[in-house]
Amino acid sequence: MKYLIVGLGNIGDQYKNTRHNIGFTILDALAEASNISFNDKRYGFVSQFKYKGRTFVLLKPSTYVNLSGKAVSYWLKKEKIPLERMLVVVDDISLPFGSIRIRPKGGDGGHNGLANINQVLATSQYPRLRFGIGNGFSKGQQVDYVLGQWSAEQQEQLDDLVDHATRMIKAFGTIGMELTMTQYNKK
Repeated sequence: MKYLIVGLGNIGDQYKNTRHNIGFTILDALAEASNISFNDKRYGFVSQFKYKGRTFVLLKPSTYVNLSGKAVSYWLKKEKIPLERMLVVVDDISLPFGSIRIRPKGGDGGHNGLANINQVLATSQYPRLRFGIGNGFSKGQQVDYVLGQWSAEQQEQLDDLVDHATRMIKAFGTIGMELTMTQYNKK
């Protein structure tokens, strides 16, 4: 059984370690733990590993967050993976920092990357892992906050949270959505 795990983020060193790139960060941690590396392929950086009889195809779109739908659509078709076995890993300002939630479907919550995926796929009925980045910004400062670096306090907790998210992704592929939600959703 094959799963497509899509981590949203922006390519380029200026975006590395920003809140908006948490999807890339989590996929990088999965790849490192599995001793694999990403290859530059069509519309993204791709890698795969096997875990408990499942194949996880990891995709970091190179289309920038706001145009992620093209990469997602291409790799779903190329790998012949059904929508319910795709998981999009995304930053979420509506969740406090430290909250991590997996859901079988949902709206875009104002996230341009999810909005583009919804538009290209013509549905929002696909699983997503939402990583809370909080909303500690003043009015009109959302872009700067989302594209900003983690605070020192957040950085201290980040490794544990990323590790928790990687376990959730593996659980999604092995024990299914319902059990993963019950056992791993973190407030």
